[in-house]
Order: sequence, then C-alpha cells, then structure tokens
Amino acid sequence: MKFSITREALQSGLGAVASAIPTRTTLPVLSNILMRAEDGAVQLSGTDLDISVSLSVPADVSEPGAVTVPAKKLVEIARVLEDAPVKVTTDGAQVSLECGKSRFKLYGLAEDEFPAFPEVDFSQSWTMKASDVQELIQRTSFAVSNEESRPILNGVLWQLEAGSSVMVATNGHRLAKMRQTLEGAGAPEADLIIPPKALQQVEKLYSADDDLQIARSENHLGFRSEDRMVFTRLIEGPYPNYDQVIPKDNDKEAVASRAALEASIKRMAVVASDQTHRVRLSFEKGALRFRVQTPDLGEAEDELALDYDGETLEIGFNATYLLEILRFMPDEDVRITFKAPERAATFSPAGGDPDYLCLVMPLRLLD
Repeated sequence: MKFSITREALQSGLGAVASAIPTRTTLPVLSNILMRAEDGAVQLSGTDLDISVSLSVPADVSEPGAVTVPAKKLVEIARVLEDAPVKVTTDGAQVSLECGKSRFKLYGLAEDEFPAFPEVDFSQSWTMKASDVQELIQRTSFAVSNEESRPILNGVLWQLEAGSSVMVATNGHRLAKMRQTLEGAGAPEADLIIPPKALQQVEKLYSADDDLQIARSENHLGFRSEDRMVFTRLIEGPYPNYDQVIPKDNDKEAVASRAALEASIKRMAVVASDQTHRVRLSFEKGALRFRVQTPDLGEAEDELALDYDGETLEIGFNATYLLEILRFMPDEDVRITFKAPERAATFSPAGGDPDYLCLVMPLRLLD
C-alpha cells in the first residue's frame, strides 16, 4: 500500500474514527484502525464490536492495500506532524509515515484480523436529514440513565411510526421526549433502543445538511452518507411504557424566562447538597422563590418574576436535572406545569411547540 495525504485530511479522519476505539480490550486488533487505500481515497475504520465507524478521506493512492495500525499512536503522530503532505507506505504489517524530515514506523496487524462490520441491508433503508436526527439526539439523549441496574434505560428509545419519529430517554427521575414528522416512506414501524454512544457518533460525524440513509437488521442499525458510515448494536428488551408517567392532569401552569430561570438555579446549585442537589421552588402569584438549606454548609435564596396566577405551591427538584432540561429547551421562555408537590412536573417550550416535552420527578421537601 502506498499513498500521499494532507496532514489535515489524515488528522480529521483519524480524530473522527478514534472515538470508536475502546480504551481497554482483550482483543489487540480492536486497538487498531483499519486503513484501506483505493480509488483516490483512504477508508478509515474503527470498532469496539458494539459500535463501528468508517469514513473516507481523499488521498493520492499509487498502490491500493489495507492494514490495521495502532490507533492511539497514529493519532498522536498525526497531531504533531508539520503541515505538509504525509506519505504512507506498508511492508507487510509494518507502516511507514514520512512528513517533511520526520519518519515514523509502526507495527500493525493484518487486515484479515479486523472484525467484519455488521451486515445491514441498505436497499431497505429510509432517508432523513442529518440535522433532523441530530436534533432528536441532542434534545433527548442527555436524559439517559448511567446506572447499570436497569440496562434498558441505558439506551435511547427511537419509535418509528406511520409518518412520525419519536425519540425518548429517561433515567426514571427525568424524561425527555421529542417528536418529528417523517417525510417520505420506507421507515419501518419499530421500537429501536440505541446506545447513546452510537448516537453521539451520528451527532458528531455528519454535517447538518447530509442526507442520511438509515437501515436496520435484526440486531443492528446503520447510518450511511456519501463518505461515512456508523453501525450500532441495538439494545434488546422492552422499553418501559413512558407515556403512562407523563401527567395528563397537571392543572397549574407557569411561564418563565428560560435564561433567568437557569441563572437562578445555577446560583442555588452552588449551595445545594452534593448528594441530592435539592432546591426548593415556591410558586406564588407573579413570582418564583428559590431556597436551599444544606446542613453544615449554608443556605441561599433567590427570586424571579414569572407568569403564574395559581395558588402558592412548593416543590423540591434536583437542580442538576433542571439545568440539563433548560440547557436543551428550544425557546426563550419555558412553560412549567404541575399539580402537587409529590407529582411530576413538565417543562416545554412556551411558544406552543407540542412536539417537545421534558419531565422531572420532584424530591421530598424536608422542613
């Protein structure tokens, strides 16, 4: 194999693929990137057996071929090279790099030791704008669970229905849900549970205006554009019936500035308990009062004006959960609905967007 590539193309391609390489593995080849040169491009691929990433970068290929190269060292080398063309040649599994007066040799492994990517039939695919998929991911995946006790909640649910696409994530204490209209046909009616790490690859790897072909096999989901692919193993099992926890009878409603609410909660979070992050919110006519009392640390209070005309009601919330929700709220004002101190509250754009909703379970207040 022999090719020449710009340092910028090599570095950007390696940076994109390297995040799919596992930090620890008992299978040495998984620590490597598969480098395949052919037809004016170099295809770079990495996998941890659950998530696989592949992309092509332009190169001047004089001899086609393929080899796997230690990912960590190759990325480090590309990062420190001068801004000049990089010449790459192989002798068996040995890879040589030349850039300016710099010379490197790395010992790789043969191509046939690299695991095959999942077989996903893209003739049965459907197409979505990358920006639409990325918005679904961005506005929901933050709510996914990190606890190993309920592995099904470690995934993001993607419900494909006739004419619509719904993405949901929850850890049992907070929930984020977004719905989009599906243009065109081809998408199956299915509930897909996807690891958030794979969705992060989709969010990072594709440009917003890319057209994504998406297809599934029994156990895998694939995303493909003109020059890059992401495959992920699906999480198996039934996702909890999230719809039954979304309150339908919250009879109190308040509207507040998202930025002002976020700023107040950030101030309260400084003094909140490191264990519970509990903040007391008191909704009063025209005002929202905040209070935090943490034993052996101190207390704090704040207040902001808001649109509320109901009876006074106090609710405790995890400040961290509230800040995450507000960070991804797609409107300058946020609508909050609630019913009682022990009932879930919902947060949604005040502009009337019915397709985005977040939910937070309250914390018990201690007098």
